[in-house]
Amino acid sequence: MAGIGSYLKKHTEALVKDVGIEPACQLTGKSKATLGRYYSDSEEHSDRFMPVDTVARLEAAASYPHVTSALAELHGDTLNKNNSNKGSGGGINSDVISLSQRFAMLMGEYQISIEDGVITNNEAKRLLRETVELQKVLIDMKLHHEDGND
Repeated sequence: MAGIGSYLKKHTEALVKDVGIEPACQLTGKSKATLGRYYSDSEEHSDRFMPVDTVARLEAAASYPHVTSALAELHGDTLNKNNSNKGSGGGINSDVISLSQRFAMLMGEYQISIEDGVITNNEAKRLLRETVELQKVLIDMKLHHEDGND
């Protein structure tokens, strides 16, 4: 359970940061401290998780459903967003270029992080953000292919 808890907390943090801490407080009616406890990795908050209704409010304002996606991944599933970038055009070639660019950004972030032989907590968070961005491109690519926009 510790690994699952840590995974969910990282995605909870990504969700709050996606929305922004101040807007997240306004949307949820919760303080910065309360929101911080939901993704804190300190022992005293290890059993605290964001309530589902709070996740729903934040994900409605976020650019990506971070926590819902993490829950799906934990069960071996993926999300299929019906409203994702329809009409963005470009087809499969454009998707492959976007995928290549995002992967290059992830590898660049990794190169910077590993230079001193240690990946710090902040560097790991940046890598996670880039990984989530890469995942978004893959989901869009999948949706374009399913829609027949090749």
